[in-house]
Amino acid sequence: MDAAWFGPTAWPAIWLTLKLAGATTLLLLLLATPLAWWLAHSRSRWQALVSALVTLPLVLPPTVLGFYLLVALGPHGPLGALNESLGLGPLTFSFSGLLIGSLIYSLPFAVQPIQRAFEAIGARPLEAAATLRASPLDAFFSVALPLARPGLLTAAVLSFAHTLGEFGVVLMIGGNIPGQTQLISMLIYGHVEAMEYRQAHALAAAMLLFSFLVLVALNLLSRRQSRVAR
Repeated sequence: MDAAWFGPTAWPAIWLTLKLAGATTLLLLLLATPLAWWLAHSRSRWQALVSALVTLPLVLPPTVLGFYLLVALGPHGPLGALNESLGLGPLTFSFSGLLIGSLIYSLPFAVQPIQRAFEAIGARPLEAAATLRASPLDAFFSVALPLARPGLLTAAVLSFAHTLGEFGVVLMIGGNIPGQTQLISMLIYGHVEAMEYRQAHALAAAMLLFSFLVLVALNLLSRRQSRVAR
């Protein structure tokens, strides 16, 4: 596809979107892995509540989630006021704000595949590691994580792809500032509003193709997991 079809404002938006998706995916894997482990093995009375909070972005309208994040990250909100008191600048209409919103909005797409992978492992491999005098931490890194690798890969792919398509949440937090907070999804919306359908078609087709390839990759991964399990 000819690069000119995307329009001159596309490349900054594409780069910012990829940067946001990459940072979100990396941080989500670091945050979601211990959280998923706790959800998979905890018998705490708080487990159901935490699980519901993690799943909430799946059912909550993006504009509702984005509104409350805007309130929390704004200059009069708890997180925004704390950030500005530390001299770190405002969180709203910034990349940092976009990143926080993306982490919360994509959290279930990272936690759930990893949690299911941990639950599928069962207790026997960890018990076997314990009989070999492995500490719980050693068993986690040497047994549980390698066995949960397909779930980690699925979480990474879903988190990255979901972040690429974000619109409502990041629009509420970051606005649509070219070169600063404008993502691909916002740029497509702007092209449609301006009746620039050629550029909108080019970007939308690229997103559609990428999403299709992601689904194909996940299906192939699922089939491979089934063959290994058998």
